[in-house]
Amino acid sequence: MTLVELLVAMVIALGVVLAVTTLLIAGENHKRTTTSTNDADQTGSYAINALDKVLRGAGSGFAQTTFPSDRGVMSCRLNATTILPRAAAFPSPFGSFLGGSPGNLRVAPVLIAQGQSADNVSDVIVSMGGSGSAGGVPRQIVGAGSSTTLNLENSVGFATSDLVLVSQSGTTDCLLEEVSSISAPTLNLGSTYYTAGATTSIGTLSASTSSYVTPLGNAAINNVQFMLFGIDTTHTLYSYDLLQNQALVQSPGSTDAATPIADGVYQMHAIYGVDTNGNGTQDAWAGPGDTGYDINTVMTTPATMESIVAVRISLLVRGEYYDKNIVSPATLTLFNGLTNAGGTSLAQVVNLSATDQHYRYRLFEFTVPVRNMILLAGGP
Repeated sequence: MTLVELLVAMVIALGVVLAVTTLLIAGENHKRTTTSTNDADQTGSYAINALDKVLRGAGSGFAQTTFPSDRGVMSCRLNATTILPRAAAFPSPFGSFLGGSPGNLRVAPVLIAQGQSADNVSDVIVSMGGSGSAGGVPRQIVGAGSSTTLNLENSVGFATSDLVLVSQSGTTDCLLEEVSSISAPTLNLGSTYYTAGATTSIGTLSASTSSYVTPLGNAAINNVQFMLFGIDTTHTLYSYDLLQNQALVQSPGSTDAATPIADGVYQMHAIYGVDTNGNGTQDAWAGPGDTGYDINTVMTTPATMESIVAVRISLLVRGEYYDKNIVSPATLTLFNGLTNAGGTSLAQVVNLSATDQHYRYRLFEFTVPVRNMILLAGGP
């Protein structure tokens, strides 16, 4: 082979190598982009499923206490063993929830705390619900109870380790108690979730025929879900069990901490679907920043709680792959086109920094009906 032929062969070989390398790089970039996008889709789908499952059952077990008349459960301050009312802030990413002093947390099917996640942008969503199989029908106390007993007309349907709410209309506190044993028709209280009450005593409530017992579920089965959902500074969606069942019952002595659900959740926001005319169907939207719908007002106003029949959630999920090119717009709009009853836009604009624009995003918006409130209001 002559020198000229060798040089020609080298040029051709270099061209082939360059072409193959270009194809490999393009293929690898395409694979990373596709994988990142698919991961974002899967993250969104999983997060939607987790939130939908809990929110659909919001109010189960205690919503019935407001129909036809109030038994003092909605908006009562929850007392549960020594963990609620809580003096200190909840663990991350819920340290800013209710200003870091959540001692006034009230019972409500659904609450939205605007911008109170650890990232200082995302909302915290609160969902409370029990077990449908528990019935949720309040039982009147017949009196002559004590600090460890509740006397009812009958104890049919109750079992050991059941969790019940003891309440009275006009009383600020309601007490979450655990049934330790049954001496029909008396429920004996004790075990993990027993509480004497912070400012209202169980002895006072158990002795009054104006008090009611509402079955929620069972501590051993862990079918009572009083949950917080929020985002931390690393864009991870977390849940937190307000009753700490895992740490107190399932694995006694384990750490009281929030549980990660899905990573890559850039922001989470929510608005209320409201029934304004009492027919059980949603006919308006309301944001958690609207007058009368901030969390402190909603959780102390039973009439407002009863009007909330749906929640619309917006999840902005970010893929992990950083592209060398800008691949996303500078702004993304959530709740686009939605307005409240007064006609004010509920759209929220997310501004992406120059760095953030090198990632790809998926926006998931979905509406979850709060079926217990819909059914009890006579909706379809």
